[in-house]
Amino acid sequence: MPFENLMGDEAIALGALHAGLSAAFAYPGTPSTEIMEYYLDHAEGGGSGPVVAQWCSNEKTAYEAALGASFAGRRSSVSMKHVGLNVAADPFVNSALLKIKGGLLVVVADDPGMHSSQDEQDSRVFADFARIPCLEPADQQEAYDMAREAFELSERIMAPVLLRVTTRLAHSRAAVETRAPRAQNPVAKVEDRWGWTLMPQAARERWKRALVGYEAVRSEIEAAARVEPGDCDLGVVTTGLGLEYYRENEAELGRRPWRLHVGRYPMPYAALRELASKVSRVLVIEEGYPFVERELRGVLPSAVAIEGKETGQIPLDGELSPDNVRPALGLPPRPGLSRAAGAPELPRRPPQLCPGCPHADSYAFLKEALAGYPSRVVTGDIGCYTLGALPPFEAIETCVDMGASIGMARGAAEAGLVPAVAVIGDSTFYHSGLPNLVDAVSHNSNLTVLILDNSTTGMTGAQPTILPSERLKAVALAVGVGPEHVHLLSAHKGDHGRNVEIMRRELAYEGPSVLISERGCLEAIKKARKA
Repeated sequence: MPFENLMGDEAIALGALHAGLSAAFAYPGTPSTEIMEYYLDHAEGGGSGPVVAQWCSNEKTAYEAALGASFAGRRSSVSMKHVGLNVAADPFVNSALLKIKGGLLVVVADDPGMHSSQDEQDSRVFADFARIPCLEPADQQEAYDMAREAFELSERIMAPVLLRVTTRLAHSRAAVETRAPRAQNPVAKVEDRWGWTLMPQAARERWKRALVGYEAVRSEIEAAARVEPGDCDLGVVTTGLGLEYYRENEAELGRRPWRLHVGRYPMPYAALRELASKVSRVLVIEEGYPFVERELRGVLPSAVAIEGKETGQIPLDGELSPDNVRPALGLPPRPGLSRAAGAPELPRRPPQLCPGCPHADSYAFLKEALAGYPSRVVTGDIGCYTLGALPPFEAIETCVDMGASIGMARGAAEAGLVPAVAVIGDSTFYHSGLPNLVDAVSHNSNLTVLILDNSTTGMTGAQPTILPSERLKAVALAVGVGPEHVHLLSAHKGDHGRNVEIMRRELAYEGPSVLISERGCLEAIKKARKA
């Protein structure tokens, strides 16, 4: 069969296309963005027919669109980063109770090490919480194979299946052996309304069925699990990329540990107990939370020592690597990797706004307008403009989650901090800032919203904003912001004085106002010219 050189994200996307995917939905977020970009570049379907591939306002709307496609009998996929699953949690958890017809693949890319995220949360916890099966590939080949497997499993058990990857696998490349594409499902609407209408009486029955199905999946996983024999009293359990990090060190081990790899959840308890019966201690090498390690403490006999992140043998935070798991395996540091005594530290290179970024001009007029207000507060949001917290700007004071800036500014204003300014990007405003603006209008909150409109979702690679820039003013007016308090500003140095004047006027106004600072992202413009 043919081989392709693919990133993990691309392998997942191609596997889904070859599995007969009909519809895919997503919101951009590193490290998952390239999944949808691959779909968009291969919308003919990779041999299985044309595919609907769409960016959405946020992860919740994307998930619900994928549910609709599944209801129509089609195989569908939704992809997001780990914190995006928080946004989609409502449909995600409830979808475990639905009578899925068209297979539903939920791809979540976790970010241990927080390369581009606010936290290191582990999506396996969400899958376990919802009682949704989870697949975790160890390499790019498994990413392709598991994407195909997920649809078959989803349709067999009539439930969504989560495929969890991490940053290193999502963005690294390897040769992947592909297989012939499968045809897409025909449109065939679900006729069982009580399989999709979660009124309490129906939902109680669906939940019972979901629990039975979850344990049936565990039985399948148990039947396939294999403990590899060893010749010492150490057992090693690996998950995901932990398998590769173990393999890179395996040749240096003096004796061979007993070993079990867990790449599918719910966990194979019988195989884990079999492993424990052969050894006196078990080391867990897993990327993310100590998820398996914690569960083992309720599964294995107390006489067996369980080691890993919580006991300090494996780093509790950040990414794993072949080097930082070596001490747990009893191996010394690799020669030549440590910094020589007396050698200077390499200078840090924090992220920064691109040269010529329009946000720099927006922050310039914001700071000048706020001069002289000692009790001011400027709440920020997720996007390129978050870098405004760093020197030389030091213009925003918070960044918590998508859309939080407006809600936090409103709360701060109600608590007595005046003036309160929320800084948010155009894409983030549509993602989840809009409901907070509705609250502000409803309560006539005293805040100023500054929307930095660069006409793209810049930080994730210049994907298109869900609605064009000219709609922003109409949206603000439609939710009830007074026409005299909605302003279009130009983010250019030549308009600095005018922008300061308008901003100062709105800071003095006791009510909600919206300023839209417009200028296109230079990187997006460059990208468009190359296309």
